[in-house]
Amino acid sequence: MTRGVWRWLARHWVMVVALLVLGYLFLPIAVVAALSFNRPSSRLSYDFNEFTLDNWRNPCATADMCDAVVRSAQIGFIATVVATVLGTLMAFALVRHRFRGRSAINLLIFLPMATPELVMGTSLLALFVAAGVPQGFWTIVIAHVMFCVSFVVVTVKARLAGMDRRLEEAAMDLYATPWQTFRLVTLPLVLPGIVAAALLAFSLSFDDFIITNFNSGTTVTFPMYVWGANQRGIPPQVNVIGTAMFVIALLLVLASSVRRRRPLGGSVRRPSGDPVRRPRGGRP
Repeated sequence: MTRGVWRWLARHWVMVVALLVLGYLFLPIAVVAALSFNRPSSRLSYDFNEFTLDNWRNPCATADMCDAVVRSAQIGFIATVVATVLGTLMAFALVRHRFRGRSAINLLIFLPMATPELVMGTSLLALFVAAGVPQGFWTIVIAHVMFCVSFVVVTVKARLAGMDRRLEEAAMDLYATPWQTFRLVTLPLVLPGIVAAALLAFSLSFDDFIITNFNSGTTVTFPMYVWGANQRGIPPQVNVIGTAMFVIALLLVLASSVRRRRPLGGSVRRPSGDPVRRPRGGRP
């Protein structure tokens, strides 16, 4: 039996290693999810004392925490929208056009990603202080847009680089206008990359602490609230928020995966307006 086990491990060692790595990555998430159903014995205790649903029934038992969550969501939403729009336009320019300084811009895009957050946070603080800008909600938004744009550009660029330009050329050969080609061909093909970049930007903005701490002034975001509450005892509702964020992200990923696996088909229209059935496989 021992020999059979070793043979099985020799054939499936890659899968075993992958499962161990996934278990290592998801262990903290499992602990947070379990603690969201816990009633601790004291505010400074993190042991699993008693199972309860009260934390989920009343996630805003601590009003300051919910205010911080809403504030982080607002900052994340604004920063995501601005960074996604700017990053997508930059990605299209870098992939689809040739211009002087393109290589240098490609290099500069990676600098915010490679720069330590401590350096970026202090640099932005010095910039705001020198310009006389009071630290608060909007300085956090500006700082988050700055480092989120790079991640958006890299993500959308990867999607654009793998896209077949012949599909757009075929649409134009069928008398589609440039706007119709973009709306009906280019945008649907690039949209998964844009959505992935937006989700990445929102997650980076929502959980950022170091850069936010330097440029927040008196504004308190959710990560800063958790850091401050750690000194007097973190409420169990924090685990509820963390678990809910993970579940929402997981559902979005699953929905995107299901959408990509839907069978192709349907009808397209000729320029004259006559419907033509699109085949499900092979060439028309």
